[in-house]
Amino acid sequence: MIKKESIENLKNHLDVVDVVSQFIELKKSGANFKACCPFHGETTPSFVVSPSKQIYHCFGCGVGGDSIKFVMEYEKLSYPETIEKLASMYNFNLDYDSNNEQKQDTKILEEVNKFYQKLFVTNSSVKEYIHDRGISEFSIEKFEIGYAPTSIDTIDFLKSNHYNLTDAIDLGIIDTGTNGLYSRFIERITFPIYSINGKLVGFGGRTITGRSAKYINSPQTKLFNKSRLLYGYQIAKEQIYKKKQIIVCEGYLDVIMLHQAGFNTSVATLGTALTVEHLPLLRRGDPKVILAYDGDKAGLAAAFKAAVMLSQSDFEGGVIIFSDAQDPADMVKANKIEELNEMFFNPISFIPFSIDYIVSKYDINEPSQKQKALQEANEYLKTLSLLNQDEYKRYLAQKLNIRENRIKISGEKQRLYDVNLSKIDIAELCIIKSILECPQRLDFVLDVIDSSMFEFHRNEFELVMNDINNNSLNSIILNEKLENYDNERLNQELLTLVYKFYTNKLTAISYDKNLDFKQKANLIRKIKDNIYQLKQGKLVSYNL
Repeated sequence: MIKKESIENLKNHLDVVDVVSQFIELKKSGANFKACCPFHGETTPSFVVSPSKQIYHCFGCGVGGDSIKFVMEYEKLSYPETIEKLASMYNFNLDYDSNNEQKQDTKILEEVNKFYQKLFVTNSSVKEYIHDRGISEFSIEKFEIGYAPTSIDTIDFLKSNHYNLTDAIDLGIIDTGTNGLYSRFIERITFPIYSINGKLVGFGGRTITGRSAKYINSPQTKLFNKSRLLYGYQIAKEQIYKKKQIIVCEGYLDVIMLHQAGFNTSVATLGTALTVEHLPLLRRGDPKVILAYDGDKAGLAAAFKAAVMLSQSDFEGGVIIFSDAQDPADMVKANKIEELNEMFFNPISFIPFSIDYIVSKYDINEPSQKQKALQEANEYLKTLSLLNQDEYKRYLAQKLNIRENRIKISGEKQRLYDVNLSKIDIAELCIIKSILECPQRLDFVLDVIDSSMFEFHRNEFELVMNDINNNSLNSIILNEKLENYDNERLNQELLTLVYKFYTNKLTAISYDKNLDFKQKANLIRKIKDNIYQLKQGKLVSYNL
């Protein structure tokens, strides 16, 4: 069991913006950050993250909480699993009540990586293949290139070093089949894959013996999710932040060779297309994104999909397509460094590239085909910002050789989830928010008001009284349309609230037939006295 003090120390180590941004893309919005909620479908951001409060809340579906709650809900993990995942993400050492309960995590991966690296050095055929690809000894060491032997050799290594085989299975090093244990990586060149924080989480492997799959990756584990990782990022990130540029290519060797040639902002996806899950990582440091893909049919399709996604998310950058069956690694080996430099300096911007790709799918000399091209391109433009819609209408018109007024683009997207301020009482909510922002005000407020004085938000005020840290109050804290009153303004608003309450109460009691004369007279006297003092600007203690 994880010690409570260790969990508290981890909580103090976490920043909600950093945690959430590793799973979804956040954009700055005033003092907070916004995104489309990952827990329900929406097209307009209603999910708010507050760095000052260290909480998040969705105004659309109502979810909210802190860093731990987010990871629990997003990853569908138990509380202990979440704590261990966050500790792993941030290289935080947890303390356990029993030493034997502490997870091995990356220790096994690190030792296996060293084992593979040693085998690489002694395998002449593997070294020859790597050298023939133009990779230097420095790059071999920098990227920790290794070699996975036969299945039995890896298993014997684990057993002889007394590693927990269950942990090795959980980490994707080995697995069980009909014939027992087997290694995931067999007779393959290995490329260790690290998280953004420099923690070894898995491997990529390339066959040199003609196995059916040329490249394989570690399976999905608690540490390894290929849709959120980029090969080489831990090496490139410093330069990415410095140069405000990130080059995304398709393969391990492309990354290694580009770094070798001085293009040290290069990374690669792990055998998968670029996905929305990659966007938070790409957003870090706010770099321009350069897509460097092969010029074959698959490469063009992948580049188009990525360009559409990046343009819809307002990324800057562009696309480079390599022709003549070349890739970045081939060009570096051929010493075409200047040509590469020119290409990276002048990419095709995402939006014109996407429009060009759409138009190229149709024979626009045929009217029916031109109409289809127009419809598809129009649908794409509708997903962009209003400025980009207007900017690229002319470009599309020129590509299709039609008049610009033929291109009809919808206006601003309708907001699906928003706070309907007409159905709530702003003043009541502002009073509640002012208490939440400064909890020590609660005792003073409770001295002069009762929950019954709230006409619209009695439940929320009662929640403040009983559980001020309840997550359901996050919607009030993070609502930027609600004001946080200073003490003077709070006093004025309380006067107004209490005066309104006693005035309404006086009318109600006057017509209440269930009260006897004496009760009614006493209540009317109290209320009138309270109203008199309120008119003098004095808050009175609740006395009914």
